[in-house]
Amino acid sequence: MTTEASGGNTKVVRVIRKYDLDGMGANLEAAWTGETGERTSLRDLADEFNEAVLEATLRNASVSPLNVDVLSTYEALHGGSRSSSTRACRRLEREGIDVDELTGNFVTHQAIHTYLTQEREASLPAADDNMANRKVETIEKIQGRVSAVAESAISSLANAGELDRSDYDVLVDVRAVCPNCGTDAPVGELIRRGDCGCAMNTRSADE
Repeated sequence: MTTEASGGNTKVVRVIRKYDLDGMGANLEAAWTGETGERTSLRDLADEFNEAVLEATLRNASVSPLNVDVLSTYEALHGGSRSSSTRACRRLEREGIDVDELTGNFVTHQAIHTYLTQEREASLPAADDNMANRKVETIEKIQGRVSAVAESAISSLANAGELDRSDYDVLVDVRAVCPNCGTDAPVGELIRRGDCGCAMNTRSADE
């Protein structure tokens, strides 16, 4: 496995270096191979990469995230209507950003694949037949995203003076409750265990 600092010259490597996207390569590889949960598609990875490029561009131009929303601006530039794209371009240009240079540094899913397989020498793992573990990993990954979004919202609102502080602890706990016995358990634990236990208790009582 190689890294973006190893001397490669694919477009993804060049853009990572240009925008100082430290750790991006490792994150892309982990998401594509499913190292930290369910695998992320190459198209989604390209979108995440391009959003990071846009965010870095705004940061380098000292543009507040309260003035330009990264996600909606990227969607307008990448696949929005002509009118929404024009509005996004004008908004960025007012902030002193060269839109042609910015979009020229966006990458395709094919470029992400080339980077991962050639530069990082990554490959997909063998098929995993354990469906329960895959489902739990998906749930845990979504929980992580929800937590990250909530933490970001709290931080932004605190910085804008609309929330008293930014150091709240965010807890995301997905639980399942059995309608028969009332057992309350983390959904991941329930899935891995296979049941809540009440079916076994019912069989024992019948016997």
